[in-house]
Amino acid sequence: MSTHEKQEDKVLIFDTTLRDGEQAAGATMTIDQKVEVAHQLDRLGVDIIEAGFPISSPGELAAVQRIAKEVRRPIIAALSHANKNAVDAAWESLKGAARPRIHIFLSTSEIHMYHQLHKDRETILGMACEAVARARTYVSDVEFSPMDATRSDPEYLYRLLEAVIDSGAGTLNIPDTVGYTSPEEFYKLIRGIFDNVRNISKARISVHCHNDLGMAVANSLAAVRAGARQVECTINGIGERAGNASLEEVVMALKTRADTYGVGTAVDTTQLTRASRLVSEHTGFAVQPNKAIVGKNAFRHASGIHQDGMLKERTTYEIMDPITVGLSGSSLVLGKLSGRHAFQRRLVELGYPLEGDVLAKAFERFKEVAEKKKEVSDLDLLALMADQRRAVADAYSLESVHVVCGTDTTPSATVRLAGPDGKSRESRATGTGPVDAAYKAIDKVVGVDATLDEFTIQSITEGIDAIGDVMVRVVSEGMTYVGRGSATDIIVASAKAYVNALNRLIANKDTQQASQGAKVGP
Repeated sequence: MSTHEKQEDKVLIFDTTLRDGEQAAGATMTIDQKVEVAHQLDRLGVDIIEAGFPISSPGELAAVQRIAKEVRRPIIAALSHANKNAVDAAWESLKGAARPRIHIFLSTSEIHMYHQLHKDRETILGMACEAVARARTYVSDVEFSPMDATRSDPEYLYRLLEAVIDSGAGTLNIPDTVGYTSPEEFYKLIRGIFDNVRNISKARISVHCHNDLGMAVANSLAAVRAGARQVECTINGIGERAGNASLEEVVMALKTRADTYGVGTAVDTTQLTRASRLVSEHTGFAVQPNKAIVGKNAFRHASGIHQDGMLKERTTYEIMDPITVGLSGSSLVLGKLSGRHAFQRRLVELGYPLEGDVLAKAFERFKEVAEKKKEVSDLDLLALMADQRRAVADAYSLESVHVVCGTDTTPSATVRLAGPDGKSRESRATGTGPVDAAYKAIDKVVGVDATLDEFTIQSITEGIDAIGDVMVRVVSEGMTYVGRGSATDIIVASAKAYVNALNRLIANKDTQQASQGAKVGP
């Protein structure tokens, strides 16, 4: 261990779901959705929330401003290019924050400096120091990221890091921007920084790992072993290309294997499942069943040997208690005879404290589902709540869909949508199948140019009466938009998902075009 290395027994969790996570193709959220996610991240107990990249668009700046004003406990960070205008925009977005941080990034690898930026090493070093110094005139908390650090020359990296610390950076984030490194290499790089950066005791080392080779979490944990005390990650591991290090996996690895890592976090792990579902709902990205910690199958056991062991002693095949990640141990099942009080109580236990008209509408939807199913599980309730949220936020909402299909007839569909003005609009179309016909009818009403790129459907629970969850991706002008819909009728679920995707296209088109371009940030 270096003589000038600063030791801490806690790893700070820097959540970048609202910035890097939202860069996943089609994952754009509205400002209200971002604020809701930020409040959940606050409940989760993350130390830093990277709320956005203000210079990229007016909408992004406005989102960061709202989060900075409303979410008071954690540090609120705004990302910035290493230039005057970007730093100023970051500060403008953070003026209302209780604990503001400006996060500056600039490429340091040869391939980025020469081929992307067309600048030499000395120019890059000067730009980095100037931007950090300017940020320090606004805030006392400045973070600097040498983008593509894992493909940078280590000696140059050491020199630049020394310089930005002298200029006022208190956190040095070492990004594996393209997911290139391995745990052993990354460990050595972090140790090299501790051993060779003269003034490293004045700064905290952070890491930001991408998952292109599937090693983002492993690399992040290797860096913690090497002395890093901040990890940048996202809920469900979403993000650019193959995504980022998964917050829930990093946090639970440190908690479950405290014997190996010897450090903990301040995260309330019982909020992990709720955070995962909220982000999945707002981005439209389903969580794969075998996803560690928060996947549908993470605590399910099919093997007879495993089931036998579980019945005798849970820890034979479970290294974590499901309750610690927010999965309820309740066996309460609701049905069509259940009353409003039981329904409301269960929603509160699931993290949805509804009242008034919102509760009444949710209860009405619950009764509709309960009439079609004998039992309504927690997963059904969560799907119901997600579907209701989407309907409230959408400009267009599905009022009805009627299809005619079979082996001896051309499939046709009639749909009725409520438009932004509240008026109903109806259209009919034929297609190669009932879903195709319904989508063509919806296109006639909404009137936007989009191409269906992907369609998937899965059941929320088992059984012939299971709620179906449909995910679609549509492409318009090179941009991707994701939609989700749930119903016991898969045609209805499919129509809801398509309408949801088109609503995202309509709502986010201007913002997406303003910020479209190469990947931003580490």
